[in-house]
Amino acid sequence: MEAKSQLLNLKPYQPGKPIEEVKREYGLDKIVKLASNENPYGSSPSVKDAIVSEAAHLGLYPDGYSAELREELSEFLGVKKGNLIFGNGSDEVVQILSRSFLHEGTNTVMAANTFPQYKHNAVIEGAEVREVPLLNGEHDLNEMLKAIDGQTKIVWLCSPNNPTGHYIDQKSFETFMAEVPPHVLVVSDEAYYEYVEAEDFPETITYLDRYPNLVILRTFSKAYGLAALRIGYGIGDEKLITAIEPAREPFNTSRIAQAAARAAIKDQDFISTCSERNREGLQQFYDFCQKRGLVYYPSQANFILIDFKEDSNLLFQHLLERGYIVRSGSALGFPTSLRITIGDKQQNGEIIEHLENYLLVSGNTEKETV
Repeated sequence: MEAKSQLLNLKPYQPGKPIEEVKREYGLDKIVKLASNENPYGSSPSVKDAIVSEAAHLGLYPDGYSAELREELSEFLGVKKGNLIFGNGSDEVVQILSRSFLHEGTNTVMAANTFPQYKHNAVIEGAEVREVPLLNGEHDLNEMLKAIDGQTKIVWLCSPNNPTGHYIDQKSFETFMAEVPPHVLVVSDEAYYEYVEAEDFPETITYLDRYPNLVILRTFSKAYGLAALRIGYGIGDEKLITAIEPAREPFNTSRIAQAAARAAIKDQDFISTCSERNREGLQQFYDFCQKRGLVYYPSQANFILIDFKEDSNLLFQHLLERGYIVRSGSALGFPTSLRITIGDKQQNGEIIEHLENYLLVSGNTEKETV
């Protein structure tokens, strides 16, 4: 038996190293994981109560339509219930969209470098992938428009972008949407939406009535702290959502995940606190970078990409051996950079201290910011 030929050169998604594996490998008791953009403050206390209550119903299948969550989320977002589709993380909604629109003879446009699952799913579906290099860490929207033709089915916009943290401002977004042909689906992936503080970040939901070819992706994995439960969602035109629903697996979000998400939505004070602490944590890294003259990208997400001007795998290993898991930029298209999730104040301070010591030994710093 032979699998699809396009799978031969694909590698499975490589997440950050698991905490348990690092403990065993290096004989460490304390591990700080700042690799997967998880919320260091966990989730709202009300989420735990919801999970405990739902544990009595583990023998029952979940509501495949996520009716209660759908109703509460639609009210919270100010959209119709039919505008929503839920996934086992927003990753699955990426998969659903790719499965629904991409096939051999079509193409899809995305930035390089950006969230890798856009490309991964397009390759599986046999579509041509058209990657447009980032411009100073930002989407080059003009060049992305030029890459669109009659066979283009999806354009992916990751805003804030993973791994740079840059965002697409309102004016740029409006100009782009006005020029994209109506036959092309534009996906605005906003996994880090709750962390954004830029005043000119577009409220993309307000554009749905004007652009039926727009789909917005969001998730409960990041700021809401439900990464372990895997639940995300897409927002789009009702006709489009109805069309792609058959590509969604039945019972794709669990009872526990749905209950946890419903509880999480109700605690927006928790989200506000996490966002504020995240900005304070980012400032810790900005101060460190400016002190050491390191290139970095100002971020609207809960991570920062820092260029150390040397093999990022060496830096990754240096931190790993001391119990700090980060993301080597070599797998993200930035081979001399580290992507570091913003932790709590103490975690940030500890990792900065280790990086300071490394730089003092290597003596490799250069004054520059992006």
